[in-house]
This record gives sequence, C-alpha cells and structure tokens, in this order.
Amino acid sequence: MDFFLIYNNINQISMKIQLAIMLAFSFVTSCAQKQTGAGEMAGTNGIVNHLQNNVKLKVATFAGGCFWCTETIFDHIIGVHEVISGYSGGKEENPTYEMVGSGRSSHAEAFQVYYDPVIISYKDLVRVFFASIDPTMINGQGPDRGTQYRTIAFYNNEVEKQIILDKIREIGRDYDDPIATQVLPFEKFYEAEDYHQDFVRRNPYQGYVRHESIPRRQRTLAKVQELVKKDVK
Repeated sequence: MDFFLIYNNINQISMKIQLAIMLAFSFVTSCAQKQTGAGEMAGTNGIVNHLQNNVKLKVATFAGGCFWCTETIFDHIIGVHEVISGYSGGKEENPTYEMVGSGRSSHAEAFQVYYDPVIISYKDLVRVFFASIDPTMINGQGPDRGTQYRTIAFYNNEVEKQIILDKIREIGRDYDDPIATQVLPFEKFYEAEDYHQDFVRRNPYQGYVRHESIPRRQRTLAKVQELVKKDVK
C-alpha cells in the first residue's frame, strides 16, 4: 500500500515539473516574438522595407504642424499599420519635446507612416498629407506658430521626390500664395516621448484635441473619403 502511495506521489510531482517546463518554454517563446516585433517597428526609421505579421511595409515621413493632429488623421487611412509621432528635419541629436516645442531646435514636429503599399500608394499618402495642411502657411499650422510647426514632405528616393513635386504643381493652381511646404531628403527621425503617441485616441476630451485635432481630422477625411478605413470611427 505504501509503495503505491509513494509511486503516485512521485508520478504527480513529475507531471507538475513537466507542466512547469512547458509553461516556461511557452512564455519565453511568446515574449521573444513580441520583442522581435517591437524591435523591427522601432528600428526601421523610414528608409527601408520591413516585415510585420508577414506584411511587407514601407515608411513615409512628413511634418504637418502639431503631430497630435497628423497622427490621428493617418491612423484612419486604409493600408496604414502604424503612425509614430516624432521629430525630424533638424540637426540636433536626440531632441526632446521641450527643445522642439519651445523652438530651441531646428527640428519640426513630424510623423512616420508605416503602410502596406499593396493597399495604398505613396502617391495617395502624399495626397492625404496635402489635404491635411495649409501648404501656403509659413512656419505654422492652425493656431500653432514657429519653425517647429513648418510643413515638410520628406522623400526617400527620386521617385518619391517627383511624386511630391508633381502634387505641389497640381495644388499650386488652387492657391494665390506660393506653396511653403519644404521638400527634403529624409535623414533621421527621432521618436517622440511615449505620452505623445496615440495622444488623440487616449485624450479625446483634452481641450486642444477637441477644438483643433478632431475637427482637423474630420475636415481632412472628408476630402479623401475613399481612402478612409471603414471600421474606424
């Protein structure tokens, strides 16, 4: 009787050890997958294709005034997987919001769009960008003034540059004032602080968001209705 009791106890302990090992292995594998995905997204910085969930994405970089406003606009566009707020267009390394927002740097508030080129083209993204801004305004957008709010279309290659220039020529006929948007080669993008990411979605009742970001998003999406995601409100 004692023999069978001891045998059963040993067998139960063995099963628990096997289960613990299986759970630990599963946890490590899951964490590794998540860390790899995050690393790919964070390390791309706009000039190369990369793979996310077996989808080959490309990256476009723009500056269009307050990045809270522009991020929420592009989040609603078909084929867009991620939009990251940040800083670009200047020379200082590792800029902070305090530096850029106060105008103490040469950077502009910018954003990067990770998109599926099978679903949406770079040409359509440029169309959305110019629909979202007043391209004649110098060093500002809406109520925001300063070089940090200037508009810039960054290009990664000559094809993208030509698409931007063609769009500027097209919309130039609609304005009395010259187009002020800069066209610059992409060099480097610095991701903004965590609290700026998805700001409108996380702070829908904040004053600036209610009076500037959301109305600007609504105006822009109304101009490009066929490019708006159907399942996002």
